[in-house]
Amino acid sequence: MATRANALRLVAVLMTCVLTASCSLFGSSPDGANADLERNLLRIGVAQVVDVAPLRIALTEKLFEKHGLQVNLVAQNNDSEAIKQLDTTLDITWASHVSFFREVTLGAQLQLQGEAYQAGPNSMALVTGPTSDYDDPGKRPTPSIAVNNQNDIGYLTTRAVLDTAAVEKGKIKFRDMPFGEMEKALQAGEVDAAFMIEPFITKAQRNIGAKILTDTARGPTLDFPMSGYASSKKFAETNPKTLKAFRDVLREAQQRAQANKLAVQDSLTSYADVDQSTAALVSVGTFPLSLNPIRLQRVADMMDTEDILSGRLDVQGLLPPGTTS
Repeated sequence: MATRANALRLVAVLMTCVLTASCSLFGSSPDGANADLERNLLRIGVAQVVDVAPLRIALTEKLFEKHGLQVNLVAQNNDSEAIKQLDTTLDITWASHVSFFREVTLGAQLQLQGEAYQAGPNSMALVTGPTSDYDDPGKRPTPSIAVNNQNDIGYLTTRAVLDTAAVEKGKIKFRDMPFGEMEKALQAGEVDAAFMIEPFITKAQRNIGAKILTDTARGPTLDFPMSGYASSKKFAETNPKTLKAFRDVLREAQQRAQANKLAVQDSLTSYADVDQSTAALVSVGTFPLSLNPIRLQRVADMMDTEDILSGRLDVQGLLPPGTTS
């Protein structure tokens, strides 16, 4: 039987545990569980697209704070430039998988940290002007198509979809321009169609009466993995616990976004330059909950087939150690 002295010593130890929050008997608090993060601040590059809505939801619902992280979302207009800012002004950036994989083949040392978005019906599409008679993908043998970048997802998926419509890939005339300038180009007849993603598709429909020529998430690009998040390998090697915390938050945020598409549409009004009525019409795809190498390999293999990559890229080598699905 414990003596009175022993009992008093036990009480003293327990009180110390409570006061210092260091006693494993009671478990650790959410903040304490992440006290050993290599760093608490993350600078993340984002664009004004539906894909990043879960990050906005995570900020609003303080999911990052619960994991001991402070996050600054930094607006970006160009995938390639955002990737080049890693390890300088950005720690993580959003971009299309096509952009990430192309930069890797050009020498960038990247590690994927999460999938952001997977295409759904009309979440990416070829769009025409309101008076255009271009009403069938195979109608024009040499169409002029606006894309945001000839090394990005628009170029890749447009070639694949028009190929199924018997349009020769070598005869497609691509023209680079920012998404925000495509409405004007369509109205002026400068291009036959423009590859757009949301919310730019819905904005063009409401602003100028644009029409969808074809969904570019069909046939070979059905449910196509569109975008994700990556850091440099250098940052990943020195901050594994911090990035694990980021991936945990991202997964929870993706779950919430997938379960509540209305919350996704509502969040657009805070960052994507759309009003409530426009946001309510935006088509929303899928928010993946994991890094799936088989799904992502599909993108790399199509890039190889379409000669955007010089050879086959093994996507598994870009995932964090131990990631299998």
